[in-house]
Amino acid sequence: MSQTKVGEILKPVSADEDRQRERRVRENFWRTARRAARHIPFMEDVVASYYAATDRNTPTRVRGILLAALAYFVMPVDMIPDFLIGFGFTDDLAVLTAAVTAIQGHIKPTHRAAAREALERELD
Repeated sequence: MSQTKVGEILKPVSADEDRQRERRVRENFWRTARRAARHIPFMEDVVASYYAATDRNTPTRVRGILLAALAYFVMPVDMIPDFLIGFGFTDDLAVLTAAVTAIQGHIKPTHRAAAREALERELD
C-alpha cells in the first residue's frame, strides 16, 4: 500500500466523522480483533491503540489518527478483503503500523496493561 493511500486514510476529518468512526470501531473492534489475532504480529499494540483511541484524555489529533486506522481495520471490505487468508490483513497492517508509529508516545502504560488483560480475556 502506498504512503499516499495511507496518508489519505489517516488524514484529519470533521468531528462528526470522528464520532462515526468511533462508533464503528466500538461496535466492530473485538470481532475483527479475534479474526486478525493470528495474522497481526503486534496485536497488543493494536489493542492498546484501541484503548488510547477511546480514552478521552488522549489528544484529539491522536484520537483521530487512531480512529481512522482502527475504522479501516474493522471495515469488512477494504483494499484487500480480510477474508483472503494470509493476505487479507496486509493493507490493515500498513495502516495500523503507520498510525501506531506516528503516535507511539501517546499509548500509555495503562493502555498497554488494559490491552494485555483484554487479549487474555477476549482471545483465549
